[in-house]
Amino acid sequence: MIELPQQLVRVGAQATDKHDAIRQVAALLAAGGDVDPQYVEGMFAREAQANTFLGHGIAIPHGTPESRHLIRRTTVAALQLPQGVDWGEGADGPVHLVIGIAAASDEHLQILRRLTRVLGDEAHVKRLWTTPDPRDIVEALTGERPSAPVAAAPATAAAPAPGLPYSAQATLPNPQGMHARPATMLAGLVKKAGATVRLTRDDGRSADATRLMDLLSLGLTQGTRFTVSTDQEALLGTLLDAIRSGLGDDLQGASPAPAAASRAPEWQPANVDNAVQGVGAADGLVIGTTRQHLPKPLVVGDEPTDPVEGAARLDAALKAADADLDQVMADVQAKFGADKAAIFGAHKELLADEGTVQDAVSHILDGHGPAWAYQQATNARIEQLQKLDDPLLAGRAIDLSDVQRRVLRHLLGLREDAAQAGGPGGHSPVILLAPDLTPSDTARLGPDTLLGFATAQGGPTSHTAIIARGLGLPAIVAAGESVLSVPDGTLAILDGSAGRLYLNPSDADVQSARDRMAVLAAGREAARAARHQPGATRDGQRVEVAANINRASAAAEALEAGAEGVGLMRTEFLFLERDSVPSEADQEQEYRAMAAALGDRPLIIRTLDIGGDKEVPYLGLAREDNSFLGIRGVRLCFERPDLFVPQLRAIVRVAKDHPNVHVMFPMIATLEDFRRARAMLDEVRTELGAPHIPLGVMIEVPSAALIAEQLAPEVDFFSVGTNDLTQYTLAMDRMHPQLARQTDAMHPAVLRLIGLTVDAAQRHGKWVGVCGGAAGDDVGALVLTGLGVKELSVSTPQVAGVKAALRGRSSAELRDLAARALTQPDAAAVRALVRG
Repeated sequence: MIELPQQLVRVGAQATDKHDAIRQVAALLAAGGDVDPQYVEGMFAREAQANTFLGHGIAIPHGTPESRHLIRRTTVAALQLPQGVDWGEGADGPVHLVIGIAAASDEHLQILRRLTRVLGDEAHVKRLWTTPDPRDIVEALTGERPSAPVAAAPATAAAPAPGLPYSAQATLPNPQGMHARPATMLAGLVKKAGATVRLTRDDGRSADATRLMDLLSLGLTQGTRFTVSTDQEALLGTLLDAIRSGLGDDLQGASPAPAAASRAPEWQPANVDNAVQGVGAADGLVIGTTRQHLPKPLVVGDEPTDPVEGAARLDAALKAADADLDQVMADVQAKFGADKAAIFGAHKELLADEGTVQDAVSHILDGHGPAWAYQQATNARIEQLQKLDDPLLAGRAIDLSDVQRRVLRHLLGLREDAAQAGGPGGHSPVILLAPDLTPSDTARLGPDTLLGFATAQGGPTSHTAIIARGLGLPAIVAAGESVLSVPDGTLAILDGSAGRLYLNPSDADVQSARDRMAVLAAGREAARAARHQPGATRDGQRVEVAANINRASAAAEALEAGAEGVGLMRTEFLFLERDSVPSEADQEQEYRAMAAALGDRPLIIRTLDIGGDKEVPYLGLAREDNSFLGIRGVRLCFERPDLFVPQLRAIVRVAKDHPNVHVMFPMIATLEDFRRARAMLDEVRTELGAPHIPLGVMIEVPSAALIAEQLAPEVDFFSVGTNDLTQYTLAMDRMHPQLARQTDAMHPAVLRLIGLTVDAAQRHGKWVGVCGGAAGDDVGALVLTGLGVKELSVSTPQVAGVKAALRGRSSAELRDLAARALTQPDAAAVRALVRG
C-alpha cells in the first residue's frame, strides 16, 4: 500500500487561487525528498491541458508524462482548504481538498480506489474539508490511521531533491542493441538501489533507466555512445560494469545479419506469372495455394467513465493479459523450447512498462476511457520504435503492437483472434500472406495449418521470424504491398532461402520444385539420421565435431544433436549469471555434472575468461579505456588468484574422477603466460594428488599463433578462438557497428595464422581445434578442415549440418580448397570458392 506520511498533509491552509493551491501541494510533494521542486511546472502544464477536478470538492493535480523524470518515488500529498478555492471551468463548486500526485508507476491507483469510496459518502467528504486532524485525511486515503498526530509539513520551503551530479560515458556492446532483456536488467539494478538514473544520447535524447519503453525508444544499438547519470556516486561504477558486461546478453553471439542481401537462389522456376522479391527470414521451399490474413481492426472509441473505475478496468486488463502470456510461454516452451518462450517473457516486460501504464492512467485521469487511453499511450511508443534507424529495434514495434492488441481485447471484451489458415474449408495447409504477423499469431500456427508465410512488412530479425525458424516454416518478410493483392487460392512456390514468392508457376516448374524439395528434405533427414556418426570427410579423415556450451544442463541436448564432446565450456557464465562469486564447491558441482553427463567424451573447460566484452559488476574490477587490450582472460586470473585458484581446485577435483576433463587457458599471448598458468595448475594438482590433465591454450592473439612453434612442445593441444583472433588480426572491433560485418574469419590473413598454428602442432604431434564462430560456418568448417584442424566445436544446432558438410567432401578436395583460400585477396573471395 502506498504511504501518505502525516508530514505531507497540511490542514487549515489557505490559497489565493488554483495556481497558488497547486504550488503549495507541489511544495508538500517535494518536502518528502522524492520529487524535484521543478515538478510543479509539470503540474501547471497538466492543468493547462485538462482540469483535474474530481468531484465533491476534491481535485487531483498531477504532472505531465514529460515531467515524470523528476520523480524518484511515487509520492502523494494532501492540502486542506476549509475556505475552498475556485478550480475553474469544469468544476461544480470550490475545491476544499487538493490531493497532489507524483506517480512514478501505478501505485497511486490504490489512492484513487480509496477516493471512489470516499466520494460516495458526501458527509464524510465534508468532514475532511474541515477536520483539524491530518490523521483523518491519511486514514481516508490509505485505509490506515496513524497512531499519533505529528506536525504537518510547511507548505512553502522544501529541500530540493538530489540532482544527477555523477556521470560517465558508456558504449553499448550488445549485438542486438538495448532490447527488452538488458533494459529490464538495467531497470532492476536502478530500482534495487533506489536511485535515479538517466541515459542520454549525444543528440540530447534521454530516458529514465526504469522506463522500459523509453529506453527502447532511444534506439541504442551496438557501439552507440551515451552518458549515464545518477544521483548515487557508488552506483555509477556498478552500472558501467553491468552495461559493459551486456546486461545479461551473451556478447559472444553474432550480430544479426543485415536485412539487405538475400542469397542467390539455388533453384529457380522457368515460367511464372510473377516473382515477388522479399527478404528471406526462414529457409525452406514449399508449394501451395495462398490465403490472405488481414487482422480485424480493433475499433476503440473514447468512452469516458469514472476515473477510478477506468483505472481499475485497466488494471484488470493488464493482469488478465499477463496471465495470458504466462500460458503462451508455457505452451511455446513445451513445443519449441525455452529460447522461443523467452520472446513472450519480453512481452511481459513490455506489458509491465511503468511509463506506458502511467501515460494511460494520466489519460484516464484527464477524462478519457481506459481502452482509448491505453491505445494512445501504446501508439505513441509504437510510432517511436518504428522511426528508429536500426531495423532490429524498429522491428520490436510489432511486439508492442501484439501486447497492445492483447490488452485491448480484454478491455473491449473481445475473444482472441485466430490467424486464418487452411485452404477452402480450413483444411489443407496454405501459404499465408499478410501485412505482418505478430509473434502470437505465428506461435498459434504450425505445419498442420500453414506451409509458410510472406509478409509485406517485417524483418528477418523479428521475433516472428525467429518463431518461424523454430517451427521449420519457410518465410519471407519485407515483400512489399504487392503481396497483399494476391488473390486467395493462387498457386505459388515460396522460397524462404532466396526470399522469393513465385506466383502461378507452370506444371513443369511445380514438378521441378518438388524435385528440389525432395533433395533438400533428403539432405536434412540424412544429416539428422547420421548425426551420431563420427565426424569425418567423405574418405574417412576424422574431424571431431563438438559443442560449445555454458552449463551442464545443456549437455544432454548437445549429445542428442550428435556432439562428440564439449570443445568449449565457458566457465565465465557461472560468474555472469549471478551477483556473487561462485564458491569452489558450486563450481565443482557444475563441472562434475558436465563431466558425468559426457561419459568418456572429452570435456574442454576454459578457465575464467572475464574482461573485454565480459564484465562482472560485483568483482569491482578497474575500468579500462580499451578493455580488449587490457586485463582480461588469463591476465585477470594472474591479478586475481582469489578467483583463479579456487576454480583450478574445482576443476582438478573433478579431473581426478573423470579423465575426460581437459583444461585450456584463454588469452595466452606469450610463452611466459602459459608457463605461469601451468605452474599454478601444477601446484594445485600436486596438492590434490591428481594425475596429468590434458592442457591446451587458446590461440586468440596473433602473437600466440606466431610463437606456436615454441608453445607446441609444451601443450597438449591448441584451440583457436576465431572471433578474437579475427578482430586482433584485422584491428577491427567485432562489436563496432560499422566494422563488425568486416570481421570475417575467412580473411586470408586470419587463415594464414591458423595455418601456422596447425603446422607447428603437427610437427610436434599435437592437434588443433577451433571453437570460434567460424567452426560452425558452412564455408569455415570446410576451409578449416582443409588447413588441418582436427576438431570443430560449434553451437548445438549446427552439429548435424557441419558433419553433413564434411561428409560431402574428400580430404584432398578440402586441402586444395584451403591452399587456394590462402591466395585470395579477401574473405569474400574465399567464400566464393565454396559457394561459387
